[in-house]
Amino acid sequence: QCLASAGNGGDSDPAPAPEDAEEDTPEPSASPAESNATSAPASTSAASNECGAAAVDELVGYGDGTTGGGSGSGTTVTSCSELESALKAGGVINVEGTITGCGSLHVGSDTSLIGVGNAGFVDTGFRMVDVTNVIVRNLELHNPPEGADLIDIESSTYIWVDHCSLSSAGITGDKDFYDGLLDMKRASDFVTVSWCRFEDHWKASLIGHSASNGDQDSGTLHVTYHHNYWNNINSRCPSVRFGTAHIYSSCYENIPASGINSRENAQVLVENTAFNSVRRAIVTDLDANDPGFAVERDNIFNDSNTDITQEGSLDVPYEYVSDPADCICDLLRTGAGAGVL
Repeated sequence: QCLASAGNGGDSDPAPAPEDAEEDTPEPSASPAESNATSAPASTSAASNECGAAAVDELVGYGDGTTGGGSGSGTTVTSCSELESALKAGGVINVEGTITGCGSLHVGSDTSLIGVGNAGFVDTGFRMVDVTNVIVRNLELHNPPEGADLIDIESSTYIWVDHCSLSSAGITGDKDFYDGLLDMKRASDFVTVSWCRFEDHWKASLIGHSASNGDQDSGTLHVTYHHNYWNNINSRCPSVRFGTAHIYSSCYENIPASGINSRENAQVLVENTAFNSVRRAIVTDLDANDPGFAVERDNIFNDSNTDITQEGSLDVPYEYVSDPADCICDLLRTGAGAGVL
């Protein structure tokens, strides 16, 4: 029987780190027996339920309190021009169909960008800069503009990205042709990423853009990732500098370079997650001036290894329900991403 748990918690800039060559370098196979991780004890507030107990339509985690454009019916868009006009007004924006080639678009505060059915974008990215209170849900996002992110969150707070499918052409060609699928930087804070798919891309999700930005980033960049499916991603699943990341009830498959990378004194808690064929599933000293910290508990590692050199102390300040690692991949292969709400 699958069980689930509910948990509840409690200087000068360094020199720039080298370009993330090692983080982005794949290796054909992992060493499943190689690990120096020390699992932390389970939360004393844990409760048990059957697998699938976690709600699929509920905002939890660091992004809790995000309301986006509110509860109105909003406006519907089917083209780039309609979308650009709607984004200037904010509120609830309903996307119908697949819209192609809009470039990088700015999303303002108090906005909900919601896909209807199997809606989405190709060759389009979204930037949130100096904004607050944004929701992005139920969208298929494929191929960012060249050199850009699919979703770029910068100096922004209270963001919820839910039930989205983010991908590109795969681990092929120039790894820098596209940037990230979902990146957060420059003291962004209070973000939840839930029930999403990250697939077929070089560098998935970066928290903290530079090792020299500690003065701004330290004490911010609080992000919850839960019930996400990561497949055929080379690295950064996520990579965390200075920030705080809680990753639970997620599934990682076919990650050839590195999975969860905690560096520059970041604090990461990883629990109830399954790793299948993941090199360096959790690592704390990769491509960093200073290592990060990690706590791992109740995870499953198949043909996957970890390298945790510093045990962390993260105890999150919110309640949550997690589905267990032994059934999470089956749950997320069909239940994560766009078009399933």
